[in-house]
Amino acid sequence: MSRKGNCYDNAPMESFWGSLKNEWVHHTQYKTRQQAKEEITEYIEIFYNRQRRHSRLGDLSPAQFVKQFLESKEEILC
Repeated sequence: MSRKGNCYDNAPMESFWGSLKNEWVHHTQYKTRQQAKEEITEYIEIFYNRQRRHSRLGDLSPAQFVKQFLESKEEILC
């Protein structure tokens, strides 16, 4: 959390929670709290962090962005 009057530090988390709710939580009914925890964890670990395209990364998934970055770094070193 940011200091009083500095709202920009929290913007990335607000964006994440909005995406999570719009893309996953609001479209699913969970039978138990444990089921919700497991499915939301899977969404974050598998889809959001690895596959979902992020506009801040040039519309690449984080996995694609890292791969592209490592390839470009390898080209510089060679």
